[in-house]
Amino acid sequence: ARWRAVLDDPPALCRQAVRAALDRAARAPALAAAEVGVLLGDDRTIRRLNARHRGQDRATNVLAFPLLDLDQGRPAGRLTQPGPVQLGDVALALETVCREAEAAGKPVGDHARHLVVHGTLHLLGFDHQDAAGARAMEDLERAILADLQVPDPYGPDPDADVADRAPGDQHAWEAAR
Repeated sequence: ARWRAVLDDPPALCRQAVRAALDRAARAPALAAAEVGVLLGDDRTIRRLNARHRGQDRATNVLAFPLLDLDQGRPAGRLTQPGPVQLGDVALALETVCREAEAAGKPVGDHARHLVVHGTLHLLGFDHQDAAGARAMEDLERAILADLQVPDPYGPDPDADVADRAPGDQHAWEAAR
């Protein structure tokens, strides 16, 4: 109910963002039809998950829990499970998402779409642990968000985001917290 107070149709927004990410980034037919679970939680819930699974006792905007070991949209081997492939889960924290959107002067829906796309890319094996990976992931996010008619979340200079961060640093919108 709290997510519905800030977004018109949160489930539709999530489905749209996941679908757009899979359409652009899944490099195997079975992954293009994969399933992703999305938890729209609050800061308290995400803080507990973050503490339990990452050892960080704080809320964060998005968490991703992959079920498969993938490399940038490609499976390591053959996918043989019957039915749709289950990629994993993405979890968003309402208060953090709203706070970050307000601080950045962007609509909550645009920021939520970005975070669902970001989390889905993590499920597909993309990461931002080094500058090259961060640049590739951010470029892909920009393209997916453009498909969704969401403005570039990183701003007009694509090189500024990655060049100013050390490998493994959080994205600019995460570091502001």
